[in-house]
Amino acid sequence: MVQNKMNLQKKLSLRLFQSFRKSQTQLHDLKYLFWECTLKCNFSCLHCGSNCGIENSNDLPYQLIVIELARIKKLVGNKLPHVVITGGEPLIRKDIEIFGSEISKLGYKWGLVTNGFLLDNERLTNLIESGLTSLTISLDGLKDSHNWLRNNALSFDRTVKAISLVSKYENITFDVATCVTLRNIGELDKIYDLLIGLNVKNWRLFTIDPIGRASKHKELNINGKELIQTLEFIKNAKKRKGININYGCDGFLENYEGVVRDEFYFCRAGINIASILHDGSISACPNINRKLIQGNILQESLIDVWTTKYQPFRNRDWTKTNQCASCKNYKYCLGNGICLRDIEKSRVLKCHSKMVNSVLIN
Repeated sequence: MVQNKMNLQKKLSLRLFQSFRKSQTQLHDLKYLFWECTLKCNFSCLHCGSNCGIENSNDLPYQLIVIELARIKKLVGNKLPHVVITGGEPLIRKDIEIFGSEISKLGYKWGLVTNGFLLDNERLTNLIESGLTSLTISLDGLKDSHNWLRNNALSFDRTVKAISLVSKYENITFDVATCVTLRNIGELDKIYDLLIGLNVKNWRLFTIDPIGRASKHKELNINGKELIQTLEFIKNAKKRKGININYGCDGFLENYEGVVRDEFYFCRAGINIASILHDGSISACPNINRKLIQGNILQESLIDVWTTKYQPFRNRDWTKTNQCASCKNYKYCLGNGICLRDIEKSRVLKCHSKMVNSVLIN
């Protein structure tokens, strides 16, 4: 088996990036704040990392989040984080526009992540008038494969319609996100053509993490060969320059670093990214293990927690266990994305570097 060895130039570039990552960690400026506004969802997707459903969420009033954002503004001035509303499905809530208007008055830019099912022209217009500046819609294949993963026979048609609506607005930062599975990996070229036809400018592909509901569906996980197939598709698609395409934020990708993403791998959870969960818990990215929760806005302010806590995210020596302990690339990935850490067993759930190196390179 031939190792996917990095050349000297790649290693030098990665070492320079290590210095940048270290400085970013020391500064830990809060640049993105996710608000998991609900765990309610109109879908029951096979890959959901949060086990979302229609009845399992007791949501906080948006006013509490506005109060937290006002506190942050007092301390950081105009250096405000970008607020991203996620779920569950955010558009189930009827007060998103009110929340958006309130934080826009404070000077925040905000966006949301949606499955697109509830996004019609009237709702989109209201969101834009409330200050919406960014939007992500999920499209997970052509009709059959998308509807299979989303567990909804109407999802594909509604999602495509939503994408076509949003892509008309050039003042919105808009991307489409796609989970690569065994069902859709052979459709990537056709999905590319579909998105080009819908005037989509940005496309983000990622592979499914074995967390939440996805951990019960082993057939969703691709192997090393299929990861390489995905990365090769992205590399070649970038050359076409018809659409800005990137692999998602998880995983150190060996020689594909600097090729399939606009920057080198860097898990910014707890370094530049925080989140407020549906129950007020203060975390980093919404999908990480609940054992890494740092507090709750019902007892303390997020900005105080951001300043005084988050040590597990900024010093990741604790991740150098099991297979990571002897890994020659640990210095580049620091144990992979925090969302992929099995806290109970002190191990990584998925190693992208190992997956890449498991494939014979001709």
